Amino acid sequence: MNTSKISLFSKVVLLVVSALFFASLLFPMWRIELEAPQYPEGLILQLHANKIGGDVQVINGLNHYIGMKTLHTEDFPEFQILPYIVGFFGLFALAMVFVNKRKGVIILFSSFILFGILAGVDFYRWNYEYGHNLDPNAAIVVPGMAYQPPLIGYKQLLNFGAFSIPDIGGWMLIAAGILLFVIVAKEKHLINRIFRKPKIDAVLVLLLSFSFLSCGDFKVVPIKLNADNCDFCKMSIADGKYAAEVITQKGRVYKFDDIMCMVNYCKENTNTKMQAFYVNDFSQDNNLIPAETAFFLSGGDIQSPMHGGIIAFSKEKDAQEFGTKLNAKPIAWNTIITK
Repeated sequence: MNTSKISLFSKVVLLVVSALFFASLLFPMWRIELEAPQYPEGLILQLHANKIGGDVQVINGLNHYIGMKTLHTEDFPEFQILPYIVGFFGLFALAMVFVNKRKGVIILFSSFILFGILAGVDFYRWNYEYGHNLDPNAAIVVPGMAYQPPLIGYKQLLNFGAFSIPDIGGWMLIAAGILLFVIVAKEKHLINRIFRKPKIDAVLVLLLSFSFLSCGDFKVVPIKLNADNCDFCKMSIADGKYAAEVITQKGRVYKFDDIMCMVNYCKENTNTKMQAFYVNDFSQDNNLIPAETAFFLSGGDIQSPMHGGIIAFSKEKDAQEFGTKLNAKPIAWNTIITK
């Protein structure tokens, strides 16, 4: 048996990989979403393989005021060569189905990984120059301020929140890379070398569990008393016992001086997907805890900053003790968030 040839399974997967490469050229590769109070629906910058799309004209108009370069497809040589590079990978994957050589698949996978690294470096360089090379004579100049968008993830830029993620075409390329890794792992028997067969399923389940946990991990941001302002009423947050915080699905953090300010903010911004809610433990000093696990009291003699009349505790015992002292009644989180 010729061990240098690839299996039928790998050939089928290579056909899928080739289709993903070619299909990715029809969709945007990357997107940068911009959010600000004056643009409630947001602005989107989409990077295709051969052009810049989205709300380019609006973004260029905003960039003019802060001294950033305007964006034009013809200014980026990458858009002239990227379609050919992606097309080359598509043809390479298709050719490997007929060449039927394991070594060729390994070269394809290695080349694609190298391309991904170089593309990431180039994108970072582009973001750096775009955000740092500013016109000193711009209408708005903030000393020491740079406007470099994030390579991936969320970043606050003045009153704009920038969220950078792959778009449809980018996810197709990522899927192609994963499938290529599967082929290489299968053909080189890497999985069987690392794990004994009976343990493979358990290990895969464990890895998937970690991936889901990491995707849902939103780090709470401590509230700076007398420095942070409430994102709803705009008052300074002076008393940490009543404060609250919400983190959106994109990772943006909003802070509030009153639990009901957070609730009212969420009601007014239903288009924003909220991922995690935090409230301060009334029995401690400025200690945020998950709202879903907290014990709440409402009414009575509770005097919160904006008269929301709700406080939270991490322990049910503390809630019962303060309920008696303040003549307040227990209330469930689900009831509060739907008030």
